[in-house]
Amino acid sequence: MANPNAVVSRVLRIEPPLERAALETLHAIGAREVELEDGRRIRLDPDDPRYAGFAQVLDGLRIQRMPVYLEVDPAFSTISRLLIPYVARVVSVRSGERGALDIQLAPSHARHLLRRDNADFAEFERQLLAAQHSGDPLIVTDDEAHNVIDVRAFRPGPDAPPPPPPWPAPWPPSWLRDRLNRLWHWHGWPWWWFRCISWSRAQQVFDAMSATTCDPLTVPPPCIPFLYPDDGCWGRAHEMCRLMIAMGLSPGKVWIEGWLAVSTRNNPSCMVHWGWHVAPTLCVRRPGFLRSREMVIDPALFTTPVTRSSWKSVQGDPNASLTSSSASVFHLWGNETDPTYAKTNGVLARYRLELQSRAVQDGAPPYAHCP
Repeated sequence: MANPNAVVSRVLRIEPPLERAALETLHAIGAREVELEDGRRIRLDPDDPRYAGFAQVLDGLRIQRMPVYLEVDPAFSTISRLLIPYVARVVSVRSGERGALDIQLAPSHARHLLRRDNADFAEFERQLLAAQHSGDPLIVTDDEAHNVIDVRAFRPGPDAPPPPPPWPAPWPPSWLRDRLNRLWHWHGWPWWWFRCISWSRAQQVFDAMSATTCDPLTVPPPCIPFLYPDDGCWGRAHEMCRLMIAMGLSPGKVWIEGWLAVSTRNNPSCMVHWGWHVAPTLCVRRPGFLRSREMVIDPALFTTPVTRSSWKSVQGDPNASLTSSSASVFHLWGNETDPTYAKTNGVLARYRLELQSRAVQDGAPPYAHCP
């Protein structure tokens, strides 16, 4: 049976309305009420140290018209837990570690686990398998370790954002796309070499990208949420490419697919698990005439540009496959582009709120207990 004290709904309004003020000033008005789309009213308690952060996250979800998962104290109608669900399509359901089900959701790149010790395992498995077969979107909520804790049918309201489109079969296939991309670069050699940058310039570009990172408690746009490595890499990569192109550079992208596991101090469990990942690349000149190599720019994992092999080596799967693409590819497996960066802004907005919600409830990353 689903948690009787949990509600999944959209935020209609917050009373009194929330000014986008500094965190320390939000307590001045006192208690606020959150009206949800299902008619329920939730109280924001100003004595709760999470009050200001909850208010800002809920208001951000209202603006983005995204659902929220709330666990509510039945005695006081106050929030005990806040999570941000996925409105997603089920790409695959397969056996994972210790008998759990490994769920791939589109467009997420995180690995989501449905564990057999979940009291609703059988019902959630049925819903997920049915949605995989039908292609219908679901509302899926997982916890900070990406264990699925709630699955519900998605019923769009008149002004709700549309669910993600079904994934088409990518064409050309990733292996052929990578070979065609490499052939194009070879065809353009040595002219391509003159578009490569020096190592010192590459480090400057990396530092410029890293400097756009978000303050986890305020997440002011247009910051990039590198401190939330769990998900959203395709939005981060596309925004970095936009910034690099504005700097007069010619970035590409490298995609990795596999059973990926990365140690990080920016997740409370000190680890993130992915089904795939992406980051921008730049051509960097090497010592010697007409020598160069592709370097990966990934501030979520490193503090400096790294080679493709180094980037792959920290992601926990030596059998993972790499695919190169142009910077214009927004989502490789969804066959999507985003020339206006509207989709990019939506992805970044969501994961800024994920970062802020985590910082409010678990403390701001990086986490000192992580090695």
